[in-house]
Amino acid sequence: MDEQNRNLLLAVALSALVMVVWMVFFAPPLPEPRPLPDQAAQTTADGTALPPAATGGETAATGNTGNAAGTPGATDPATPTEAAADAPRLPIDTPALTGSISLRGGRIDDLALKRYKETLEPGSDLVTLLSPVGNPNAYYAVYGWAPGGSLDQEDVPGPSTMWEPEGDDPRLTVDNPVTLRWENGSGLIFRREMSVDADYMFTITQTVENESGEAVRLAPYGLIERRALPDLQNFFVLHEGVVRLNDDELDEIKYKNMPDMDMNPREGARADVYDVQENGWIGFTDKNWMTTLVPAPGQGFRSVAKYSDTTGIYQAYASLPAVDVAAGATASSTTRLFAGAKEWEAIRDYEQDLGIKRFIDSIDWGWFFFLTKPIFAVLHWLNGVIGNMGWAIIALTVVLKAILFPLAYKSYVSMARMKELQPEMEKLKERAGDDRQKMQQEMMALYKRERVNPAAGCLPLLLQIPIFFSLYKVIFVTIELRHAPWFGWIRDLSAPDPSSILNLFGLLPYAPPDPNSFLAILSLGVLPILLGVSMWLQQKLNPAPTDPAQAMIFAWMPWIFMFMLGQFASGLVLYWITNNVITFLQQYSIMRFHGHRPDVLGNITKAFRRKKSEAK
Repeated sequence: MDEQNRNLLLAVALSALVMVVWMVFFAPPLPEPRPLPDQAAQTTADGTALPPAATGGETAATGNTGNAAGTPGATDPATPTEAAADAPRLPIDTPALTGSISLRGGRIDDLALKRYKETLEPGSDLVTLLSPVGNPNAYYAVYGWAPGGSLDQEDVPGPSTMWEPEGDDPRLTVDNPVTLRWENGSGLIFRREMSVDADYMFTITQTVENESGEAVRLAPYGLIERRALPDLQNFFVLHEGVVRLNDDELDEIKYKNMPDMDMNPREGARADVYDVQENGWIGFTDKNWMTTLVPAPGQGFRSVAKYSDTTGIYQAYASLPAVDVAAGATASSTTRLFAGAKEWEAIRDYEQDLGIKRFIDSIDWGWFFFLTKPIFAVLHWLNGVIGNMGWAIIALTVVLKAILFPLAYKSYVSMARMKELQPEMEKLKERAGDDRQKMQQEMMALYKRERVNPAAGCLPLLLQIPIFFSLYKVIFVTIELRHAPWFGWIRDLSAPDPSSILNLFGLLPYAPPDPNSFLAILSLGVLPILLGVSMWLQQKLNPAPTDPAQAMIFAWMPWIFMFMLGQFASGLVLYWITNNVITFLQQYSIMRFHGHRPDVLGNITKAFRRKKSEAK
């Protein structure tokens, strides 16, 4: 075997090894959930769960940067379990959401998504997004005011303040906002009006009316707190953790990296702070769900991602500029809260209609965003027209192949011309003998004389690589493919093909191996097998290489890919099969047009004959 073939074999073997190791070992085990701090530690360490502001006293120099003018104290009189158990609640009922608001702190801490269920099984529970303190996965949003000047913590409402509803209908619906009221007993009257649209956007207006007889200073804020890690995907193509826009900079901090943030003395914890910005938002994002604070566009605010070593609590908050409220005056602040599914159309509409800058980038489009964004936009449109995401993927593949056809045409023509030059190349090999330098020179002269580019056949493949990864990203991160059926047994295009050759695709009364089992790589479904067959047939458009090493590599490649892609999302495998079929038809037609009729059946027969002769 010469040096060139050895290098080729080595490259293919290393590539296969990397992909197998990645498939089997890349996804790290889920981290152990952090134990919830005990009740005393919660009360002492995070108390009211208010975001720390300036480190004491009034800060005239930073008063307009979104910082409160005083430091909130741990004066919350209620423990977390008392708050969860004893507080009355106001129902939330919209076309997309169901849940309730706790009057203890006015917390939005009970929210489920009506359009989404945990699994495809009948009777499956709705997806729960927010959960109150006292539950294992406490996750909630709370609003309030941080005191400044002469005010103390007890003079302003905090996360455990008991609010009272105003009005006759204490239900939050699309057509019925609710208003909460609280008086501090010293002349300040606080109101919080909450409204919600038909999707996932809440609007919260906080108002303070000053009847104390003297001017007061205080600052509004919004806070999202997560007291335990969610079930993480822990996959490199997906961001999970804090996502925020700081003016023009999109910033992402993974959950696993938050304990590594620098200690911030001003915050009293590990924190990543942007002190001044005018356009942005901040929140937590998971694979399909997101909870995000959205100050009004143009409204300056302070953005903080925070983690407490002592409690294991994750926070994202936005504090707005401190305001001075004269005696007899009223001040108000309006912000929004997105809490729901990361639906592309809804998020795009919020960006366009509400002026939320780059809100669509809260979806993790990745490095190839210039491809993933338009690819998904076309896929979404095709799904709207066809009404089935599986057929939309097939239609998208046809569109992509049509766009790339001019390049593919040149590639296939070049391959056909290379076939025509094969007899002359064999003569060159005979004349050159073992003189490889002479052989290379004469081959390059032949290519130049006949105007053939041997590398032209690689160009469509090189373009397919970023498109393949972009579509993989789209299928993996966008919620529109979650639980999206195609037909028959394919009920979820974002999951691997559930059928298995190990139980003859359901004919035998055995369950296929668990997806987390090592045997899952052998549990090939119908789609992965069709993928391997389509790649194999595509190879048979041309005779097998005369070199034994190259022939062996080409013979094994379809089946290696079949196993490696067997556990990929069904939507991605469907794309790859469709791409192979279209490529086969294009190449077959172009080769015939140029006078070279591919002998597919003959090439298959020759391959089997060669294997029999080798066996003897």
